[in-house]
Amino acid sequence: MDFTYDAHQADAEALAYVRKETLDIFNRLHSILEDVRFVHQVHEAYGGLPMLPNLRCGAWYVDPIIATDVPAYFKSTDGHFGNWSFNLRRPNLHLLPVVIENSGMILVDSTRAGKRIPDALSKTVPIWCAVVNRAMALIHPNRGNWDTELYCPPIAVSEQERLQIKEKLDKWAQALANSSYVLPDLPLPLRPLWITPSSSVFPRLPTRENMKYLPVICLSASKQVHEGVERRAHGFSYVQGSGDDHELWGMGLTPQTFWENKDELVGTDRDALPSIVTDIVASSKMRAAGDTWKVLPTPIAAADGLLRIGLVSDMPSKPHFRLSDVNTNVSYVVISAEVPLPESDEGLKASSSKHMLRLKLAEGKKEQIHFLQSVLPESTRFVRERLAEGDTVCICCDSGKDASVGVAIAALQLFFDDQGKLHLEAGKSGASVNPSKESIRTRLQWIISSRPQANPSRVTLKRVNEFLLSSPSFRRK
Repeated sequence: MDFTYDAHQADAEALAYVRKETLDIFNRLHSILEDVRFVHQVHEAYGGLPMLPNLRCGAWYVDPIIATDVPAYFKSTDGHFGNWSFNLRRPNLHLLPVVIENSGMILVDSTRAGKRIPDALSKTVPIWCAVVNRAMALIHPNRGNWDTELYCPPIAVSEQERLQIKEKLDKWAQALANSSYVLPDLPLPLRPLWITPSSSVFPRLPTRENMKYLPVICLSASKQVHEGVERRAHGFSYVQGSGDDHELWGMGLTPQTFWENKDELVGTDRDALPSIVTDIVASSKMRAAGDTWKVLPTPIAAADGLLRIGLVSDMPSKPHFRLSDVNTNVSYVVISAEVPLPESDEGLKASSSKHMLRLKLAEGKKEQIHFLQSVLPESTRFVRERLAEGDTVCICCDSGKDASVGVAIAALQLFFDDQGKLHLEAGKSGASVNPSKESIRTRLQWIISSRPQANPSRVTLKRVNEFLLSSPSFRRK
């Protein structure tokens, strides 16, 4: 018999085992539940501070009962080594009123094996705090002893890396101060603090009267374990950062459906769980649209609310052409992969009526050409017609943050001046007055100021720029 030890095969089998364990939905959900208990401990320790999930991962760990309904959008990629950034497309300025009102906040996120704190909390949030503080110092130069230092957790960020990031802060702060965003007046500078399951003690905060800074507590919910997996006595393997990349393991489950069905999910045994998840996901997809909006579309404040952005899945089954907070008729541009098409002309990829334009747009590279050549021209033509009739126009897409935002940017550039006032004559011929990359960027900032979750892809922004800045004859075929 051959008892030769094959190290490569042993390594491969070990890796296969770890991968199987990490993708197991039973392990994932019970790991999340273990981390949720720690999050609750922190919430009890700082009961006066609002707790916000950092999307997307953080939403798995914060019970909606204790969560503040103002999610954060700090991306780990903005903190990756050498890729540090303060991105004006996701400035998270909507969090500042929350911090001011409550004298601080708690941000919840998690990370997979290899790290104790995700880059979003160890670097992206510290960058955000320092840039906002420095922008405030630029706007209010007479403030003395205003702290503009960059604070990072030494256990996650070396001093060399911190200094490299620090060199870039002034440039980012100047860009923020010069942008169209309006910063609320901070009474004290922001300062990040960190808590992980390995923290021996939680940071002690002074009373509001004695505060010298507004604390931004960065809570990393998951315990760091060797190779990201650790056996538990309760019949499951703990997977670090289980909420991350749920498309790979969740079988269609989302944080919302998890919390709506938490007791049933965690009370189901391993063998029956996949079937239960399948039923829950199918049931959530079959929910018929109601008679009212689930979440009302967001008015763009800079355009006096004449344009609004919403999510297709939030729309009522029969869209209302009046809204409770609108004094005019409401018309709709609906951009979706599921738009029902007229049987007579499927190639048109659109259906419309006086107050409704439906445009079909699926994901993929080819569809981006369709977005440029068909969706943008048809939608802006319709928007102009309805604005001319005195309507408010609501633009909805499947994500509520990509294609709808692209169309809204184009409409704001074509039909509104630089002060946000309606100016239809400028867009009569399909071209606005002196469009530029800067003016287009300003329109995007108007949208993000009102709808922080707006996050158009790079390719969508490229198509919008191409539509607005080039002649139709030069647009790509």
